[in-house]
Amino acid sequence: IGDRAKQTPKGEWIMGGDWDETKWTPAKLPTKELIDPVTPETPVFVNRYDGHMSLANSVALQLAGVTAKTPGPLGGVIVRDAQGNPTGALKDAAQDLVNKVIPPLTHEQRVKAVKRALAHAASLGVTSVQNMDPDYEDIAVYSELLQRGELTTRIYAAPLITQVDDQTKIGIRHAFGGPFLRIGALKAFADGSLGSATAYFFQPFEDQPNNHGILSDEMHPVSLMRDRMMKADAAGLQLCTHAIGDQAISMILDIYSEITKSHGAADRRFRIEHAQHMAAKDFDRFAQLHVIASVQPYHAIDDGRWAEARIGHDRASRTYAFRTFLNHGMRLALGTDWDVAALNPMLTVYAAVTRATLDGKNPNGWFPEQKLTVPETIEAYTMGSAYAEFQENEKGSITAGKLADMVLLSDDIFSIPPEKIRDVKVLKTIVGGKIVWDAAEQK
Repeated sequence: IGDRAKQTPKGEWIMGGDWDETKWTPAKLPTKELIDPVTPETPVFVNRYDGHMSLANSVALQLAGVTAKTPGPLGGVIVRDAQGNPTGALKDAAQDLVNKVIPPLTHEQRVKAVKRALAHAASLGVTSVQNMDPDYEDIAVYSELLQRGELTTRIYAAPLITQVDDQTKIGIRHAFGGPFLRIGALKAFADGSLGSATAYFFQPFEDQPNNHGILSDEMHPVSLMRDRMMKADAAGLQLCTHAIGDQAISMILDIYSEITKSHGAADRRFRIEHAQHMAAKDFDRFAQLHVIASVQPYHAIDDGRWAEARIGHDRASRTYAFRTFLNHGMRLALGTDWDVAALNPMLTVYAAVTRATLDGKNPNGWFPEQKLTVPETIEAYTMGSAYAEFQENEKGSITAGKLADMVLLSDDIFSIPPEKIRDVKVLKTIVGGKIVWDAAEQK
């Protein structure tokens, strides 16, 4: 950060980050005192890699007007020292205190970022993405690139549920659009994350006995979330809700159940994004409501390094419970959660079939009974994710009459040892019958 500050023009912010305190010794949250000496005039706001916490320096806190007297917002936490002064770490909704004073990206910056993302996706064999919580300005860039014939990844965009009225006003329904760009879904947030200790649980954390997480600002009050979801469902929009802690998941299932009772049977394809830590009582209900578990296996081999210390063995046994989901007849849709985790699908497949944690301490798998086979993983990643966006008849398999989206890999992932899958490379990426990435041309 100090090096970056030397290159940063006056008045510009240092952003990015993706720090992870669990990899530091000691493993404790950073404070503004770490970066203030090297950024005396440059505002800094760098996020934890899960996106649920960020660190601000004193310049940024001053610009945002955050002081010891600033009350913590609903759905957020201002981390404070023993004297009550902000340390610079802001969790979940508290991040908005600083975000609102950061200058927005210019149109040119957005176009550049999107083009880089499209090239990155193509290089990794990603032909479709489901973009959760995009800015409207991002969707405008996708539309512009589509019109110019430069959109090389298919996008299903799900803006925040706080903006539900914008899609209901014009009568948009789920999966509205064309093969390259669709809207008609909404992303909601029920809670925070396990790493930031803001995922909402029934019982406290093992390492923080006075904390069992927080509900997001969208859940204050819960009736507001229920009303928005009812309105969205009545309009035919799809609900995709981030819920990580067992109580957050349970509360969203409560609302989904109320919607079904109020509005009757329909092909809704409710989704819970992450569905990380399940209460034992909720697996059956999840299945009965036909909720799709939209999960990201890479998180299992990452969080598995430290999760048991936070939630204990019992709760950890129902964490990233992919096999249990399948045993209950649930549909899985696999993804990456990029940029929280790497976009590389081979790492996702590797994680699902090995569950070997990144620290090397669980070579046979962390809770190995939850492993998937390679065919199950590929099915959930392709057909499962296509189903999760109402596109299983258009894509998700190499079938006559479907979109010609496919990749050529360096190895046969169905026959090589599972631990080798993470090293497999993409040789060609084909979208709509056109080669959009060719490794041979990069050399």
